[in-house]
Amino acid sequence: MEFQIPDKKLKKALEDDKERKRRFGADMAKKIQLRMDALTAAESLADFWPPYSGPERCHELKGDMGGTFSMDLKQPYRLLFEPTDAANKSASKDEKQRWQAIQSVNVLEVEDTHG
Repeated sequence: MEFQIPDKKLKKALEDDKERKRRFGADMAKKIQLRMDALTAAESLADFWPPYSGPERCHELKGDMGGTFSMDLKQPYRLLFEPTDAANKSASKDEKQRWQAIQSVNVLEVEDTHG
């Protein structure tokens, strides 16, 4: 699966090992790297189906953040991303088919979505 990180500061913080450790700490930096590697290795978001399974616990957020997906990092932080193709944001397809159609995402941020 392809992913982009549109924000330059976030891109550096996620892709540069030294910067990632400085900004997030060693434990969190390791989790971020694991999640980025999992995204890279996946053919589509369906590789993380069913939602909430596996160590990633990938799922779509609701409410104001609908259309944004979340993966667990170090509690309570999450890696947030959204499909790059607007058509993949459509809820008209079967949920699993929709996840299979998502093959490219934009990484948005690392955040505590519960706070």
